[in-house]
Amino acid sequence: MTTAERPTPRGGVLDINAYVPGRSEAPGAAKVFKLSSNETPLGPSPKAVEAYRTAGGELAYYPDGGSTALRQAIGKAFGLDPARIVCGTGSDELLNLLAQAYLSAGDEAISTRHGFLVYRNATLAAGGKPIVAEERNYTADVDSILKLVNPLTRLVFLANPNNPTGTYLPFSEVRRLHAALPARALLVIDAAYAEYVRRNDYESGSELVATSENAVMTRTFSKVHGLAALRLGWMYAPASVVDAVNRIRGPFNVNAPAMAAGIASLGDPAHLERSVAHNSKWLAWLEENIRALGLKVTPSVANFVLIHFPQERGRTAKDADSFLMKRGLVLRQTGAYHLPNALRMSVGTEEANRLMVAALGEFMAREAARA
Repeated sequence: MTTAERPTPRGGVLDINAYVPGRSEAPGAAKVFKLSSNETPLGPSPKAVEAYRTAGGELAYYPDGGSTALRQAIGKAFGLDPARIVCGTGSDELLNLLAQAYLSAGDEAISTRHGFLVYRNATLAAGGKPIVAEERNYTADVDSILKLVNPLTRLVFLANPNNPTGTYLPFSEVRRLHAALPARALLVIDAAYAEYVRRNDYESGSELVATSENAVMTRTFSKVHGLAALRLGWMYAPASVVDAVNRIRGPFNVNAPAMAAGIASLGDPAHLERSVAHNSKWLAWLEENIRALGLKVTPSVANFVLIHFPQERGRTAKDADSFLMKRGLVLRQTGAYHLPNALRMSVGTEEANRLMVAALGEFMAREAARA
């Protein structure tokens, strides 16, 4: 059967490179430390685990299609109007729904050179055209983005902080970007790592959303809340955007155990504070000690570090990845993000962090001896 004789996807779908999650295995290693997916090493709140288990006794019933109790809990925790919140199967679903709602064939969506891969894929899946803005020092550059805005621009995706670089834009720059966008263009602020940021000039985006008609903020329970397995996210948006997304999302897109766990996690701020404190301590420790080995680390405000390796035989990111894998240390390759000479490492437990630095030291010393 020829291609013409079978159903074919519409234009753009086959241009998508399927998203490849972080690896979780290290064949042959006695113990594996998964540092490839930015998961919290402290795990979820015990209260969230208990709520999840309790919800397991009611699996015969459909969940609340409007995620009412969860939206109310989010609104209370962040001081937001629950009516302007939409919950989803991770923030990934919401990013895709926004693309479906606002992109037609030929419309453009801008994201940055090293931005989250889902933006490009969501754009192509919706029939739009992805446009790439260059970054400066691995950081989104407002002027580079604005130079690309034209009458076809409908979405601008901004990860703040960005994955996989860990960099961020001060909120004054986010406001400058938004102010220069035409009213028809929707600024999507992906604040998946907002809880980890400890900078006075950072803001997640909720205030901007509350005072405009063309800005959206997405958030997730997968990172600091430790609920990645449940796929739970939310967005805060203008009423018109909420209405559009609710018209196309699935009627029961969030499952009941996930809702229960999310509500319970929001009710345990002490656990979240411990997770953030652990990250702040070990993020700084990792950056300092990895740099001391002679490697470049992009300054991060998230829960991971981007480590750059020299383009020298035996010392490349690929060589380091192979070396670390044999020791059970699984990092994220970043070639798909146009960063072939880097690896991304999640902040792990104290044991994993110390083993990682020791292994990197061994790797660099071995290659130095060979030189």
